[in-house]
Amino acid sequence: MSQARQAVAAAKRIVVKVGSSSLTTAVGGLDPSRLDALVDALAARSAAGSQVVLVSSGAIAAGLAPLGIGKRPKDLATQQAAASVGQLELVHAYATSFARYHLTVGQLLLTADDVVRRSHYRNAQRTFSRLLALGVVPVVNENDTVATDEIRFGDNDRLAALVAHLIGADALVLLSDVDALYDGDPRLGGARRITEVADESDLADVIAGATGASGVGTGGMASKLAAARLASSAGIPVLLASAADAASALATSASATAGDAAGALTNATTGTAFAATGSRLSARRFWLAHAADSAGRLTLDDGAVAAVVTRRRSLLAAGIAGVHGDFDAGDVVDLTDLAGKVVARGVVAFDAVELPTMIGRSSQNLAPEQRREVVHADDLVPLPTRV
Repeated sequence: MSQARQAVAAAKRIVVKVGSSSLTTAVGGLDPSRLDALVDALAARSAAGSQVVLVSSGAIAAGLAPLGIGKRPKDLATQQAAASVGQLELVHAYATSFARYHLTVGQLLLTADDVVRRSHYRNAQRTFSRLLALGVVPVVNENDTVATDEIRFGDNDRLAALVAHLIGADALVLLSDVDALYDGDPRLGGARRITEVADESDLADVIAGATGASGVGTGGMASKLAAARLASSAGIPVLLASAADAASALATSASATAGDAAGALTNATTGTAFAATGSRLSARRFWLAHAADSAGRLTLDDGAVAAVVTRRRSLLAAGIAGVHGDFDAGDVVDLTDLAGKVVARGVVAFDAVELPTMIGRSSQNLAPEQRREVVHADDLVPLPTRV
């Protein structure tokens, strides 16, 4: 096995994300056999000594059948109503299924606010830590009953990647109705299966769809690829695999061998493995890079880009070419190059109204109270470059 697969197989703390299409029937509502098969796999991993956190979609899809709705609604109010009904169905089904193994589940419903706001972020960390210490299996979902477009994660794939870093997970497994990553739509024929992703060059020819085939989810392969990139760039190996393959293999054998084609949660011999390409960031720096809302942006000249990204220096006023947005000192802002590409993020030390008269000027030409870093290196995170 590759190093990434070995890391997933050996992970002592693992986040597993499953999509709506892997839990529900074609006409809506939960599929008990699919859910039980998944729980069988998770319980086997838990029995092997791993701490498991499950990020589960399916609340809205689970609420469609009880409400007599034939397909996923498009309006927010009906989505939230379906989530309100479906969330009860979903967590009850998980609690009942995990009880077969004498495992207790705890429900965590999150919105983007819970990882954007530092106080909420720390609270979430403490809750996860205590649940895992008590031997509980946390079941996480986006809080669709109250989330609006402004505070949504957008999909549970990104949520899973954020949770993996938040709890210090050793690996992330993304389970869906597709058995691996392909460079195109496998339903159309001619697509090449990608089994290992060592770095960004392996993804150069990949075209990922934005929606799933089932019509009950919101992610699709594009969101899974984005989540895998997010986690792997932060030092977390990722496995993308089929939920059906993983669950069926582990339902019959909790100790799959290296030759099995489907033991995704025991020895990681299926799907697509993403190697950890970056180093682990502190919780604060990861929050800056991936979880915090950006209140504006600063355009940097070429010299400042090199200083910030390559030499990891602080951003000074002399290297700023433009100011965009209405932000206050202490807000998170994007730092872009002259072409508009975001190269870093950081906490700005000045209000937006103060900066226009400062940009492009060296420190000695500024007022004494302005002779400090616009974004200090300790509050700045370069973002990974993609091919």
